Amino acid sequence: MTARRSRRRSRRGQAPEVQPVPETDGRHNAATQPYGFFDDGIADNLIESAIELLADSGVGFTPGSKALEYLEKGGCDTSAEGIVRMPGDVVREALRTTAKSTKLWNRPGTKHIDLDCDHTWFIPGMTCIKVYDLETGEPRPSNADDLATITRVADGLPNIDAVCVACKNVERSDIHGEIEEFSIMATNTTKPLEYLCENPEALDVVIEMAAAIRGGREQLFEKPYFLQIVTPLPLNYHPAHSDQVISAVLAGVPVSVGTLPIGGASTPITTAACIVNSLATDFAGMVLAQCVRPGSFCIGSSDVCFMEPATGSIGNFAQTFLADMAMCQVRRKLGLPSFTGALGYSAARRFNQDAVAEISYSLVQAFYSRPATLDYLGSLDEGITYSLHALLLSDDLASLMRTMWGGIPVDEDSLAMDMAKRVGPLGDYLSERHTAANCRENLWESRYFGPNLPLSAGVMPDKRLIERIDEDLKALLETHQSEPLAAETVAQLDAIRARFLTDYKAG
Repeated sequence: MTARRSRRRSRRGQAPEVQPVPETDGRHNAATQPYGFFDDGIADNLIESAIELLADSGVGFTPGSKALEYLEKGGCDTSAEGIVRMPGDVVREALRTTAKSTKLWNRPGTKHIDLDCDHTWFIPGMTCIKVYDLETGEPRPSNADDLATITRVADGLPNIDAVCVACKNVERSDIHGEIEEFSIMATNTTKPLEYLCENPEALDVVIEMAAAIRGGREQLFEKPYFLQIVTPLPLNYHPAHSDQVISAVLAGVPVSVGTLPIGGASTPITTAACIVNSLATDFAGMVLAQCVRPGSFCIGSSDVCFMEPATGSIGNFAQTFLADMAMCQVRRKLGLPSFTGALGYSAARRFNQDAVAEISYSLVQAFYSRPATLDYLGSLDEGITYSLHALLLSDDLASLMRTMWGGIPVDEDSLAMDMAKRVGPLGDYLSERHTAANCRENLWESRYFGPNLPLSAGVMPDKRLIERIDEDLKALLETHQSEPLAAETVAQLDAIRARFLTDYKAG
Protein backbone atom coordinates (compact mmCIF):
# COMPACT_ATOMS: atom_id res chain seq x y z
CA MET A 1 0.00 0.00 0.00
CA THR A 2 1.30 3.47 -0.77
CA ALA A 3 0.55 6.81 0.76
CA ARG A 4 1.52 8.70 -2.39
CA ARG A 5 -1.00 11.24 -3.61
CA SER A 6 -2.12 10.47 -7.15
CA ARG A 7 -4.17 13.56 -7.85
CA ARG A 8 -2.69 16.59 -9.60
CA ARG A 9 -2.72 19.86 -7.72
CA SER A 10 -4.40 22.97 -9.08
CA ARG A 11 -2.30 25.78 -10.48
CA ARG A 12 -1.13 28.51 -8.16
CA GLY A 13 -3.69 31.23 -7.63
CA GLN A 14 -6.48 28.68 -7.23
CA ALA A 15 -7.58 27.07 -4.00
CA PRO A 16 -6.01 23.65 -3.34
CA GLU A 17 -8.17 20.87 -4.67
CA VAL A 18 -10.10 19.21 -1.86
CA GLN A 19 -10.57 15.47 -2.19
CA PRO A 20 -11.90 12.82 0.18
CA VAL A 21 -9.05 11.42 2.23
CA PRO A 22 -8.55 7.69 1.58
CA GLU A 23 -8.03 5.59 4.68
CA THR A 24 -4.58 4.55 3.41
CA ASP A 25 -3.29 8.14 3.45
CA GLY A 26 -0.96 8.69 6.33
CA ARG A 27 0.43 5.15 6.29
CA HIS A 28 4.16 5.35 6.80
CA ASN A 29 5.49 1.89 7.57
CA ALA A 30 4.54 -0.20 4.55
CA ALA A 31 7.52 0.55 2.34
CA THR A 32 10.10 2.21 4.59
CA GLN A 33 11.29 1.61 8.13
CA PRO A 34 11.56 4.06 11.06
CA TYR A 35 14.96 5.07 12.34
CA GLY A 36 16.09 4.11 15.81
CA PHE A 37 19.30 5.76 16.96
CA PHE A 38 19.80 3.62 20.05
CA ASP A 39 19.35 -0.08 20.69
CA ASP A 40 16.49 -1.77 22.51
CA GLY A 41 18.55 -1.99 25.70
CA ILE A 42 18.59 1.78 26.06
CA ALA A 43 14.84 1.98 25.39
CA ASP A 44 14.26 -0.63 28.09
CA ASN A 45 16.49 1.32 30.49
CA LEU A 46 14.46 4.51 30.00
CA ILE A 47 11.16 2.64 30.45
CA GLU A 48 12.30 0.81 33.57
CA SER A 49 13.73 4.01 35.06
CA ALA A 50 10.36 5.73 34.64
CA ILE A 51 8.61 2.77 36.30
CA GLU A 52 11.12 2.87 39.16
CA LEU A 53 10.55 6.62 39.63
CA LEU A 54 6.79 6.08 39.96
CA ALA A 55 7.26 3.30 42.48
CA ASP A 56 9.85 5.05 44.66
CA SER A 57 9.19 8.79 44.36
CA GLY A 58 5.60 8.70 43.11
CA VAL A 59 3.44 11.32 41.47
CA GLY A 60 1.34 14.08 43.00
CA PHE A 61 -2.45 14.08 42.98
CA THR A 62 -4.57 16.57 44.90
CA PRO A 63 -5.91 15.17 48.21
CA GLY A 64 -9.63 14.49 47.97
CA SER A 65 -9.65 14.29 44.17
CA LYS A 66 -11.71 11.62 42.41
CA ALA A 67 -8.57 10.08 40.97
CA LEU A 68 -7.32 8.83 44.34
CA GLU A 69 -10.28 6.48 44.81
CA TYR A 70 -9.69 4.87 41.42
CA LEU A 71 -5.94 4.59 42.05
CA GLU A 72 -6.36 3.03 45.49
CA LYS A 73 -8.71 0.41 44.08
CA GLY A 74 -6.21 -0.21 41.31
CA GLY A 75 -3.46 -1.17 43.74
CA CYS A 76 -1.57 2.13 44.14
CA ASP A 77 -0.28 3.44 47.46
CA THR A 78 -1.66 6.85 48.41
CA SER A 79 -0.68 9.26 51.17
CA ALA A 80 -2.54 12.01 53.00
CA GLU A 81 -0.44 14.55 51.10
CA GLY A 82 -1.64 13.16 47.77
CA ILE A 83 1.59 11.42 46.79
CA VAL A 84 0.72 8.27 44.88
CA ARG A 85 3.31 5.53 44.53
CA MET A 86 2.55 3.13 41.71
CA PRO A 87 4.01 -0.37 42.06
CA GLY A 88 5.91 -1.64 39.05
CA ASP A 89 3.48 -4.46 38.37
CA VAL A 90 0.56 -1.98 38.33
CA VAL A 91 2.33 0.24 35.81
CA ARG A 92 3.35 -2.67 33.59
CA GLU A 93 -0.20 -4.03 33.63
CA ALA A 94 -1.51 -0.61 32.59
CA LEU A 95 0.99 -0.49 29.73
CA ARG A 96 -0.19 -3.94 28.69
CA THR A 97 -3.94 -3.27 28.78
CA THR A 98 -3.87 0.22 27.26
CA ALA A 99 -5.43 0.19 23.80
CA LYS A 100 -2.60 0.55 21.29
CA SER A 101 -4.77 2.10 18.59
CA THR A 102 -8.10 3.79 18.02
CA LYS A 103 -10.10 5.33 15.21
CA LEU A 104 -10.94 9.02 15.16
CA TRP A 105 -13.98 9.75 12.99
CA ASN A 106 -14.93 12.78 10.98
CA ARG A 107 -18.02 14.84 11.81
CA PRO A 108 -20.46 12.84 9.62
CA GLY A 109 -19.04 9.54 10.95
CA THR A 110 -18.24 8.32 7.43
CA LYS A 111 -14.42 8.30 7.42
CA HIS A 112 -11.76 7.91 10.06
CA ILE A 113 -8.05 8.22 10.71
CA ASP A 114 -6.19 5.45 12.54
CA LEU A 115 -4.24 6.57 15.59
CA ASP A 116 -1.64 3.82 15.76
CA CYS A 117 2.01 3.04 15.06
CA ASP A 118 1.47 2.72 11.31
CA HIS A 119 0.27 6.21 10.33
CA THR A 120 1.27 9.84 10.69
CA TRP A 121 -1.35 12.58 10.66
CA PHE A 122 -0.84 16.30 10.12
CA ILE A 123 -2.79 18.70 12.33
CA PRO A 124 -2.68 22.49 12.90
CA GLY A 125 -2.21 23.76 16.43
CA MET A 126 -1.92 24.43 19.27
CA THR A 127 -3.45 27.08 21.58
CA CYS A 128 -1.53 30.11 20.33
CA ILE A 129 -2.62 33.36 21.96
CA LYS A 130 -1.74 35.56 18.98
CA VAL A 131 -2.10 35.47 15.19
CA TYR A 132 -0.43 37.37 12.38
CA ASP A 133 -3.08 39.74 11.08
CA LEU A 134 -3.86 38.99 7.44
CA GLU A 135 -4.08 42.69 6.59
CA THR A 136 -1.10 44.14 8.45
CA GLY A 137 1.04 41.06 8.98
CA GLU A 138 1.59 42.13 12.57
CA PRO A 139 0.97 39.85 15.59
CA ARG A 140 -2.15 40.60 17.65
CA PRO A 141 -4.27 38.74 20.24
CA SER A 142 -6.29 35.94 18.66
CA ASN A 143 -10.08 35.76 18.80
CA ALA A 144 -12.98 33.49 17.87
CA ASP A 145 -13.00 34.66 14.25
CA ASP A 146 -9.32 33.75 13.91
CA LEU A 147 -9.98 30.20 15.13
CA ALA A 148 -12.86 29.92 12.65
CA THR A 149 -10.63 31.14 9.79
CA ILE A 150 -7.76 28.78 10.63
CA THR A 151 -10.18 25.86 10.96
CA ARG A 152 -11.80 26.66 7.61
CA VAL A 153 -8.40 26.91 5.91
CA ALA A 154 -7.34 23.58 7.45
CA ASP A 155 -10.60 22.06 6.19
CA GLY A 156 -9.56 23.02 2.66
CA LEU A 157 -5.98 21.72 2.75
CA PRO A 158 -5.57 18.23 1.25
CA ASN A 159 -2.78 17.02 3.55
CA ILE A 160 -4.23 18.26 6.84
CA ASP A 161 -6.02 15.33 8.44
CA ALA A 162 -7.64 16.71 11.59
CA VAL A 163 -8.00 20.04 13.38
CA CYS A 164 -6.87 21.16 16.83
CA VAL A 165 -7.47 24.36 18.79
CA ALA A 166 -4.92 26.34 16.80
CA CYS A 167 -5.46 29.59 18.67
CA LYS A 168 -7.36 30.74 21.73
CA ASN A 169 -10.23 33.18 21.95
CA VAL A 170 -8.20 35.52 24.14
CA GLU A 171 -11.14 37.87 24.65
CA ARG A 172 -12.88 35.02 26.47
CA SER A 173 -10.20 32.97 28.16
CA ASP A 174 -12.57 31.16 30.49
CA ILE A 175 -14.74 28.07 30.60
CA HIS A 176 -17.27 29.62 28.20
CA GLY A 177 -14.53 30.45 25.73
CA GLU A 178 -13.28 26.85 25.88
CA ILE A 179 -16.73 25.50 25.05
CA GLU A 180 -17.11 28.00 22.24
CA GLU A 181 -13.79 26.88 20.75
CA PHE A 182 -15.13 23.36 20.27
CA SER A 183 -18.28 24.72 18.68
CA ILE A 184 -16.24 26.87 16.28
CA MET A 185 -14.15 23.92 15.14
CA ALA A 186 -17.18 21.64 14.72
CA THR A 187 -18.88 24.34 12.65
CA ASN A 188 -15.96 25.07 10.31
CA THR A 189 -14.64 21.63 9.39
CA THR A 190 -15.87 18.09 8.87
CA LYS A 191 -12.46 16.65 9.79
CA PRO A 192 -11.82 14.89 13.13
CA LEU A 193 -10.90 17.13 16.05
CA GLU A 194 -8.36 17.43 18.83
CA TYR A 195 -9.62 19.37 21.83
CA LEU A 196 -8.06 20.59 25.05
CA CYS A 197 -9.24 22.68 27.96
CA GLU A 198 -8.34 23.56 31.54
CA ASN A 199 -11.81 23.12 33.04
CA PRO A 200 -13.23 19.59 33.41
CA GLU A 201 -16.72 21.12 33.27
CA ALA A 202 -15.94 22.37 29.77
CA LEU A 203 -15.03 18.85 28.70
CA ASP A 204 -18.32 17.49 30.11
CA VAL A 205 -20.25 20.02 28.01
CA VAL A 206 -18.16 19.26 24.92
CA ILE A 207 -18.82 15.53 25.32
CA GLU A 208 -22.54 16.31 25.38
CA MET A 209 -22.15 18.47 22.26
CA ALA A 210 -20.16 15.80 20.44
CA ALA A 211 -22.81 13.23 21.36
CA ALA A 212 -25.48 15.52 19.88
CA ILE A 213 -23.48 15.76 16.65
CA ARG A 214 -22.97 12.00 16.53
CA GLY A 215 -26.56 11.14 17.46
CA GLY A 216 -26.12 9.95 21.04
CA ARG A 217 -23.57 8.92 23.64
CA GLU A 218 -23.47 5.31 22.50
CA GLN A 219 -22.77 6.44 18.96
CA LEU A 220 -20.01 8.74 20.21
CA PHE A 221 -18.50 5.84 22.17
CA GLU A 222 -18.54 3.70 19.01
CA LYS A 223 -17.25 6.44 16.69
CA PRO A 224 -15.21 9.00 18.68
CA TYR A 225 -15.31 12.43 17.08
CA PHE A 226 -12.46 14.08 18.99
CA LEU A 227 -9.31 13.29 20.93
CA GLN A 228 -8.98 14.95 24.34
CA ILE A 229 -5.55 16.38 25.11
CA VAL A 230 -4.76 16.55 28.83
CA THR A 231 -1.73 18.57 29.97
CA PRO A 232 -0.62 17.96 33.58
CA LEU A 233 2.51 19.41 35.13
CA PRO A 234 5.50 17.05 35.33
CA LEU A 235 4.64 14.30 37.84
CA ASN A 236 1.76 16.37 39.22
CA TYR A 237 -1.93 15.91 38.40
CA HIS A 238 -4.33 18.64 39.48
CA PRO A 239 -8.04 17.67 39.48
CA ALA A 240 -8.46 19.91 36.43
CA HIS A 241 -6.46 17.27 34.57
CA SER A 242 -7.17 13.99 36.38
CA ASP A 243 -10.94 14.67 36.22
CA GLN A 244 -10.63 15.15 32.46
CA VAL A 245 -8.98 11.74 32.11
CA ILE A 246 -11.82 10.15 34.08
CA SER A 247 -14.63 11.88 32.15
CA ALA A 248 -13.12 11.21 28.73
CA VAL A 249 -12.34 7.54 29.43
CA LEU A 250 -15.86 6.87 30.75
CA ALA A 251 -17.34 8.50 27.62
CA GLY A 252 -15.13 6.50 25.26
CA VAL A 253 -13.28 9.61 24.13
CA PRO A 254 -9.62 8.87 23.24
CA VAL A 255 -7.12 10.64 25.49
CA SER A 256 -3.62 11.96 24.98
CA VAL A 257 -2.04 12.82 28.33
CA GLY A 258 1.31 14.52 28.41
CA THR A 259 3.30 17.26 30.02
CA LEU A 260 5.57 19.89 28.50
CA PRO A 261 8.65 19.69 30.70
CA ILE A 262 11.47 22.17 30.47
CA GLY A 263 14.70 20.39 31.24
CA GLY A 264 16.66 22.41 33.77
CA ALA A 265 13.52 24.02 35.20
CA SER A 266 10.66 21.58 35.81
CA THR A 267 12.72 18.41 35.22
CA PRO A 268 16.44 17.54 35.28
CA ILE A 269 18.32 19.18 32.41
CA THR A 270 19.94 16.08 30.94
CA THR A 271 18.10 14.55 28.02
CA ALA A 272 17.86 11.07 29.54
CA ALA A 273 16.53 12.32 32.90
CA CYS A 274 14.03 14.65 31.24
CA ILE A 275 12.77 11.75 29.13
CA VAL A 276 12.39 9.54 32.21
CA ASN A 277 10.40 12.21 34.09
CA SER A 278 8.21 12.75 31.04
CA LEU A 279 7.58 9.02 30.59
CA ALA A 280 6.73 8.69 34.28
CA THR A 281 4.15 11.49 33.92
CA ASP A 282 2.71 9.74 30.87
CA PHE A 283 2.57 6.37 32.62
CA ALA A 284 0.80 7.86 35.65
CA GLY A 285 -2.03 9.15 33.47
CA MET A 286 -2.23 5.81 31.69
CA VAL A 287 -2.44 3.97 35.02
CA LEU A 288 -5.32 6.21 36.08
CA ALA A 289 -7.14 5.58 32.80
CA GLN A 290 -6.77 1.81 33.13
CA CYS A 291 -8.03 1.96 36.71
CA VAL A 292 -11.13 3.76 35.42
CA ARG A 293 -11.76 1.57 32.37
CA PRO A 294 -9.32 -1.19 31.42
CA GLY A 295 -8.65 -1.31 27.70
CA SER A 296 -9.36 2.37 27.16
CA PHE A 297 -7.24 4.45 24.78
CA CYS A 298 -5.19 6.81 26.91
CA ILE A 299 -1.60 7.18 25.81
CA GLY A 300 1.28 9.40 26.89
CA SER A 301 2.30 12.30 24.70
CA SER A 302 4.80 14.42 26.61
CA ASP A 303 6.89 16.73 24.43
CA VAL A 304 10.39 16.94 25.86
CA CYS A 305 11.86 20.45 25.81
CA PHE A 306 14.83 22.12 27.43
CA MET A 307 15.90 25.48 28.77
CA GLU A 308 18.32 27.29 26.48
CA PRO A 309 21.22 28.10 28.86
CA ALA A 310 22.17 31.31 27.04
CA THR A 311 18.72 32.91 26.98
CA GLY A 312 16.45 30.97 29.33
CA SER A 313 13.99 30.32 26.48
CA ILE A 314 12.93 26.92 25.20
CA GLY A 315 15.65 25.44 23.00
CA ASN A 316 17.91 23.95 21.63
CA PHE A 317 17.17 22.32 18.26
CA ALA A 318 19.52 19.38 18.70
CA GLN A 319 18.32 18.57 22.22
CA THR A 320 14.65 18.86 21.34
CA PHE A 321 14.79 16.81 18.16
CA LEU A 322 16.99 14.09 19.67
CA ALA A 323 14.60 13.81 22.61
CA ASP A 324 11.64 13.67 20.23
CA MET A 325 13.21 10.84 18.25
CA ALA A 326 14.01 9.03 21.48
CA MET A 327 10.42 9.32 22.71
CA CYS A 328 9.13 8.00 19.38
CA GLN A 329 11.48 5.03 19.61
CA VAL A 330 10.57 4.26 23.22
CA ARG A 331 6.86 4.40 22.45
CA ARG A 332 7.32 2.12 19.44
CA LYS A 333 9.02 -0.35 21.79
CA LEU A 334 5.86 -0.24 23.92
CA GLY A 335 3.64 -0.59 20.86
CA LEU A 336 2.20 2.88 21.47
CA PRO A 337 1.62 5.61 18.89
CA SER A 338 3.69 8.71 19.57
CA PHE A 339 2.04 12.12 19.61
CA THR A 340 4.52 14.95 19.32
CA GLY A 341 4.63 18.71 19.05
CA ALA A 342 8.33 19.19 18.30
CA LEU A 343 8.10 18.80 14.54
CA GLY A 344 6.59 21.32 12.13
CA TYR A 345 6.85 24.07 14.73
CA SER A 346 9.24 27.03 14.73
CA ALA A 347 10.55 29.37 17.41
CA ALA A 348 11.03 32.09 14.80
CA ARG A 349 9.18 35.32 15.58
CA ARG A 350 7.74 35.60 12.06
CA PHE A 351 7.21 33.50 8.94
CA ASN A 352 10.62 34.19 7.44
CA GLN A 353 13.67 32.25 6.30
CA ASP A 354 14.31 31.13 9.88
CA ALA A 355 10.82 29.65 10.18
CA VAL A 356 10.99 28.00 6.75
CA ALA A 357 14.31 26.36 7.60
CA GLU A 358 13.18 25.07 10.99
CA ILE A 359 9.79 23.83 9.74
CA SER A 360 11.39 22.13 6.74
CA TYR A 361 14.12 20.18 8.47
CA SER A 362 11.92 19.27 11.42
CA LEU A 363 9.19 17.88 9.19
CA VAL A 364 11.76 15.91 7.20
CA GLN A 365 12.84 14.41 10.52
CA ALA A 366 9.34 12.96 10.78
CA PHE A 367 10.30 10.67 7.88
CA TYR A 368 12.66 8.93 10.29
CA SER A 369 10.97 9.24 13.69
CA ARG A 370 7.43 8.26 12.58
CA PRO A 371 5.19 10.08 15.09
CA ALA A 372 1.48 9.31 14.96
CA THR A 373 0.50 12.98 14.96
CA LEU A 374 2.17 16.28 14.20
CA ASP A 375 -0.19 18.76 15.79
CA TYR A 376 1.72 22.02 16.12
CA LEU A 377 1.73 22.87 12.41
CA GLY A 378 1.56 26.62 11.84
CA SER A 379 2.75 27.51 15.34
CA LEU A 380 5.55 30.11 15.45
CA ASP A 381 7.15 32.44 17.97
CA GLU A 382 7.82 29.69 20.56
CA GLY A 383 4.17 28.62 20.36
CA ILE A 384 2.77 32.10 20.97
CA THR A 385 1.67 33.22 17.49
CA TYR A 386 -0.14 31.34 14.72
CA SER A 387 0.75 31.68 11.04
CA LEU A 388 -1.53 30.55 8.22
CA HIS A 389 1.39 30.90 5.82
CA ALA A 390 3.36 28.41 7.92
CA LEU A 391 0.36 26.07 7.84
CA LEU A 392 0.25 26.11 4.03
CA LEU A 393 3.97 25.39 3.86
CA SER A 394 3.50 22.50 6.30
CA ASP A 395 0.66 21.13 4.17
CA ASP A 396 2.97 21.09 1.15
CA LEU A 397 5.80 19.45 3.08
CA ALA A 398 3.34 16.85 4.40
CA SER A 399 2.80 15.74 0.82
CA LEU A 400 6.59 15.35 0.51
CA MET A 401 6.65 13.05 3.53
CA ARG A 402 3.84 10.94 2.12
CA THR A 403 5.59 10.68 -1.23
CA MET A 404 8.75 9.46 0.49
CA TRP A 405 6.87 7.06 2.77
CA GLY A 406 5.52 5.38 -0.35
CA GLY A 407 9.00 3.97 -0.97
CA ILE A 408 10.17 2.71 -4.36
CA PRO A 409 8.59 -0.25 -6.14
CA VAL A 410 11.03 -2.97 -7.16
CA ASP A 411 9.39 -5.42 -9.53
CA GLU A 412 9.63 -6.59 -13.12
CA ASP A 413 8.11 -3.42 -14.54
CA SER A 414 10.13 -0.98 -12.44
CA LEU A 415 13.42 -2.82 -13.04
CA ALA A 416 12.77 -2.59 -16.82
CA MET A 417 15.50 -5.12 -17.56
CA ASP A 418 14.14 -6.23 -20.94
CA MET A 419 13.90 -2.64 -22.17
CA ALA A 420 17.36 -1.74 -20.86
CA LYS A 421 18.87 -4.73 -22.70
CA ARG A 422 16.97 -3.83 -25.89
CA VAL A 423 17.91 -0.13 -25.87
CA GLY A 424 21.48 -0.84 -24.90
CA PRO A 425 24.21 1.51 -23.69
CA LEU A 426 24.07 3.80 -26.77
CA GLY A 427 20.29 4.33 -26.91
CA ASP A 428 17.93 6.67 -25.08
CA TYR A 429 14.57 6.27 -23.38
CA LEU A 430 12.66 9.43 -24.37
CA SER A 431 10.48 7.69 -26.90
CA GLU A 432 9.77 4.61 -24.79
CA ARG A 433 6.19 4.08 -23.55
CA HIS A 434 7.65 2.93 -20.27
CA THR A 435 9.03 6.45 -19.73
CA ALA A 436 5.64 8.06 -20.31
CA ALA A 437 3.86 5.53 -18.10
CA ASN A 438 6.27 5.96 -15.16
CA CYS A 439 7.51 9.53 -15.43
CA ARG A 440 5.67 10.61 -12.28
CA GLU A 441 6.90 7.81 -10.03
CA ASN A 442 8.12 9.12 -6.64
CA LEU A 443 7.33 12.63 -7.84
CA TRP A 444 6.52 15.22 -5.20
CA GLU A 445 3.65 17.24 -6.61
CA SER A 446 4.60 20.34 -4.70
CA ARG A 447 2.61 23.54 -4.89
CA TYR A 448 5.60 25.75 -4.12
CA PHE A 449 8.75 23.88 -5.12
CA GLY A 450 9.87 21.63 -7.97
CA PRO A 451 8.08 22.71 -11.19
CA ASN A 452 6.63 25.69 -9.32
CA LEU A 453 10.01 27.22 -8.50
CA PRO A 454 10.75 30.42 -10.46
CA LEU A 455 13.84 29.10 -12.28
CA SER A 456 15.68 31.08 -14.96
CA ALA A 457 14.94 28.38 -17.54
CA GLY A 458 11.29 28.08 -16.53
CA VAL A 459 8.09 29.99 -17.14
CA MET A 460 7.04 30.63 -13.54
CA PRO A 461 7.03 34.28 -12.46
CA ASP A 462 9.92 35.36 -10.26
CA LYS A 463 8.10 35.41 -6.92
CA ARG A 464 9.41 34.70 -3.46
CA LEU A 465 8.10 31.75 -1.47
CA ILE A 466 6.04 34.00 0.82
CA GLU A 467 4.36 35.53 -2.24
CA ARG A 468 3.55 32.14 -3.77
CA ILE A 469 2.04 30.94 -0.50
CA ASP A 470 0.16 34.20 0.00
CA GLU A 471 -1.54 33.82 -3.39
CA ASP A 472 -2.74 30.35 -2.48
CA LEU A 473 -3.93 31.48 0.94
CA LYS A 474 -5.96 34.36 -0.47
CA ALA A 475 -7.52 32.09 -3.09
CA LEU A 476 -8.44 29.49 -0.50
CA LEU A 477 -9.97 32.07 1.80
CA GLU A 478 -12.07 33.40 -1.08
CA THR A 479 -13.29 30.07 -2.42
CA HIS A 480 -13.41 27.37 0.26
CA GLN A 481 -16.47 26.91 2.41
CA SER A 482 -16.73 24.00 4.81
CA GLU A 483 -19.81 21.80 4.84
CA PRO A 484 -22.24 23.41 7.29
CA LEU A 485 -23.77 21.69 10.27
CA ALA A 486 -27.43 20.85 9.96
CA ALA A 487 -29.68 23.57 11.37
CA GLU A 488 -31.21 21.23 13.93
CA THR A 489 -27.74 20.22 15.16
CA VAL A 490 -26.73 23.86 15.53
CA ALA A 491 -29.89 24.42 17.57
CA GLN A 492 -28.98 21.45 19.80
CA LEU A 493 -25.49 22.83 20.42
CA ASP A 494 -26.88 26.26 21.23
CA ALA A 495 -29.35 24.71 23.67
CA ILE A 496 -26.59 22.73 25.40
CA ARG A 497 -24.47 25.85 25.82
CA ALA A 498 -27.44 27.89 27.06
CA ARG A 499 -28.37 25.19 29.58
CA PHE A 500 -24.80 25.07 30.86
CA LEU A 501 -24.73 28.85 31.22
CA THR A 502 -27.92 28.75 33.27
CA ASP A 503 -26.65 25.92 35.50
CA TYR A 504 -23.24 27.58 35.85
CA LYS A 505 -24.75 30.84 37.06
CA ALA A 506 -27.07 28.99 39.43
CA GLY A 507 -24.16 27.00 40.84
